[in-house]
Amino acid sequence: MPFAPDVTEIIARARADLRMGVPVVLTSGTGGALMVSVETLEAQRLADLRAMGGQPVLAITARRAETLKARVYDGDLARVQVPDGAPCDWLQAIADPADDLSNPMKGPLQTLRNGPADLARVGIALVKSARLLPAALLLDLANPAGFAAANMLTAVPADLAGPILSASPQPHPVVSARLPVEASEAGRLHIYRPEDGGEEHYAFEIGAPARDEPVLARLHSACFTGDVMGSLKCDCGPQLRGALAQMGGEGAGVLLYLNQEGRGIGLANKMRAYSLQDQGFDTVEANHRLGFEDDERDFKLGAKMLRSMGFSKVRLLTNNPRKIAMMEKNGIEVVDRVPLKVGENRYNTDYLATKARKSGHLL
Repeated sequence: MPFAPDVTEIIARARADLRMGVPVVLTSGTGGALMVSVETLEAQRLADLRAMGGQPVLAITARRAETLKARVYDGDLARVQVPDGAPCDWLQAIADPADDLSNPMKGPLQTLRNGPADLARVGIALVKSARLLPAALLLDLANPAGFAAANMLTAVPADLAGPILSASPQPHPVVSARLPVEASEAGRLHIYRPEDGGEEHYAFEIGAPARDEPVLARLHSACFTGDVMGSLKCDCGPQLRGALAQMGGEGAGVLLYLNQEGRGIGLANKMRAYSLQDQGFDTVEANHRLGFEDDERDFKLGAKMLRSMGFSKVRLLTNNPRKIAMMEKNGIEVVDRVPLKVGENRYNTDYLATKARKSGHLL
């Protein structure tokens, strides 16, 4: 079937389905499961799922399980037994920590310790990649391929999807054009589109930096609140403008603008983290309560884009040692770290202190 989608294209379809609340089917050599995002689950879908019989299982990350005091037997995740008759509200309260402090008694939660967790792991990876809360409801299926075909659902081969979801997609150059900006009239914007159908990423080149010399470069993750709205809760906007100003002053540089908002969890989840910060949690604690790691970003994308542009050595504008390590690991030599300490104010002092204390930033 020459027009049939490959696994990468199937995953892109599955992300769209999950964001709309449509279930997908995970298939494997030994069986499969019907899977739906808990965040977008509606009462009628849950009723339809229960009518099929069987015992649905709620997969959450180990970070979220730790907050809920649920036992973790599968390393990076926990499989929670869903009580009979548990409504959507109960499931979504397990996934979303918004009311953890006002309604802390959600358990005790019973978690599975036997049986494979592979499908649950792929389910969580899929909802994460869709920028949804990392919680997935699964129901075992005896004939997953047949069920998917009969109900016109996207069937995701879990054995193949797992490695793709854990890998960094290849960004492909689409187009570039001259773009004069305040920092430099000699600007050029390059658009990169990842092969997995995800959000596009950008490389802004100032001047004509030599490809055989270290280029002044910055990896900058998208921050709508800071870059666009001028938020005082972070230092992202001042870092963006400071990096461009320094490149403009030197007459050459490359700023990689990676669309991985909120340390890679998406803007909606970032706002959930902000709401938790209003309850007294720091940045890292808020991410953990949501079920995410400290930092879910993929800096390998930046290395791939630099290599595509012909660069192999950089002077990296950063305070984050993790970016340096990731560049070096992916074939980009960091000959110098150029500090970028700007933007501190009375609203983000604690945020910056947390970055230094818990994430190792050199502030």
